Amino acid sequence: MTDRHLLVLGDSLAFHGPERAERPSDPRLYPQVAGRLLGVDVDLVARQGWTARDAWWALTKDPVVWGEYLPRADYMLIGVGGMDQLPTPVPTWLRDSIPYVRQGRIRRALRGAWSSAVPPVVRRTGGPLRTLPQAATDRYLTRIVQGVRSMRPDLPIALLGPSPWSGPYYPSTRSHAPAVAAACRWADAHGVSYVDIEPLVAPRLANCNPDGMHWSWEVHALVGEAVTSAFEPPRGKS
Repeated sequence: MTDRHLLVLGDSLAFHGPERAERPSDPRLYPQVAGRLLGVDVDLVARQGWTARDAWWALTKDPVVWGEYLPRADYMLIGVGGMDQLPTPVPTWLRDSIPYVRQGRIRRALRGAWSSAVPPVVRRTGGPLRTLPQAATDRYLTRIVQGVRSMRPDLPIALLGPSPWSGPYYPSTRSHAPAVAAACRWADAHGVSYVDIEPLVAPRLANCNPDGMHWSWEVHALVGEAVTSAFEPPRGKS
């Protein structure tokens, strides 16, 4: 344990390995690789499928995040935005409303129908919608940075670029290149370091999880090293 910390706002890439979800403290995961190289402990805030909007909600609604993790952070990595780019045939709110259906039998049927319908519909349509529109992604990322800088103006911040994928559940990747370009523009406009993971992940997708999205341990190690290089030495807490 150290008295220095890396705060990571992430999605499932932050805790999912090549076979399954792992304990967040697993030393092979990219946040832990970065923390080890930086010589800091990791405070990870992440859930499966989280978008930039979910990260903003966590930052502002979870008292542990804004009251404990943020004040003690020496670095912050915004590791969300990659799930925002995934194609969907209908607005995301419709999928997110399924858990609120009262009867378990109907809820399970809807969830099964959704999982079965998404791949063929996306394949036929090319994925007409993103999980979160790019304008909304940019807006929530901006809110995150503005909110953090209002409390910690000198905190070094980096953005993890959108990860490429190649899997059967999301068979269209047409939104990926525009998402990468938008992330680069956003980071530059807001003075945030950009962690380009495209050359690290894309050539190694064949050796990643069969879902085509989650990474091998080799990729986790490479991404963790890239995150480390995005940060300058700590400039002290405000």
